[in-house]
Amino acid sequence: MKLSKDILDELRVEPGAHANLRKRSTSTTNVKWLHARHGDKMKKELAKKDLASFTKELKRAQETLWADSSHALLVVLQAMDAAGKDGTIKHVMSGVNPQGCQVTSFKEPSTEELNHDYLWRSSESLPSLGNIGIFNRSYYENVLVVRVHPDLLAKTHEKPKKNDEASFWLDRYEDINNFERHLYRNDTRIVKVFLHLSPEEQKSRFLKRLDDPDKRWKFSANDLTERQYWDDYQRAYEEAISATSTPWAPWYVVPADHKYDLRALVGGIIVEEIDRMKLEAPHVPDEKLASLNAAKKELLAQP
Repeated sequence: MKLSKDILDELRVEPGAHANLRKRSTSTTNVKWLHARHGDKMKKELAKKDLASFTKELKRAQETLWADSSHALLVVLQAMDAAGKDGTIKHVMSGVNPQGCQVTSFKEPSTEELNHDYLWRSSESLPSLGNIGIFNRSYYENVLVVRVHPDLLAKTHEKPKKNDEASFWLDRYEDINNFERHLYRNDTRIVKVFLHLSPEEQKSRFLKRLDDPDKRWKFSANDLTERQYWDDYQRAYEEAISATSTPWAPWYVVPADHKYDLRALVGGIIVEEIDRMKLEAPHVPDEKLASLNAAKKELLAQP
């Protein structure tokens, strides 16, 4: 199963266009991508079925990616807290071979990382050819969190010049675009997904965490603090996504209020990107095929 071109076009932020996050739904899509719409329960079951199909397709695609080893895939997930990044990684990547997939979660930078440029620690974690790399948050934090909390720049050697803050952020967008284009030219394909969550759904998920003893550990007092900056973050995301959705590394804005829809859509986007690579399993030359047949014959002859 594949996602239709119409749904991919709807989710993708076209290069040069505004993300228009305020006009994008956090709960549904305009294109009816599920097979039917008969109430929330039916939609959930259909989305789960589609996710299972995408997961199966992803398993096949990853095997070809690994065997071909001519490309790598980097998946960048960005979102507000509780949007579903961890769950998306868990469910979408459930069928892939762990040997060919690595997940990197970026936390507060260490002293060593702060002594390098802000892209350095991401470069250290890039997937090698034949592999899938997933960034749970990424170098984009340096135009998001740092944009909302500019005091964090005091810890770094990279600071805006007085009366020229706008140029500082524009330069960072340019750095990111050039970095991603460099990766593309060196056969790393990039899928960037923003999980578009509503403040109402975030509140609901926070409350569920607090009420569930098994999930309370996921809640932090800092979650409430950051929630107060919701509008600031939305403005930062709007500007960053609009400035960095490019032909070689486009952004997809996926509604995140319903986890079952979210996971299936992300799975379909990743499968589509690998399929676009047009990879093939390595061809076995005739001379090697002859030796393989001889090996088979010898094994069959053994007791």
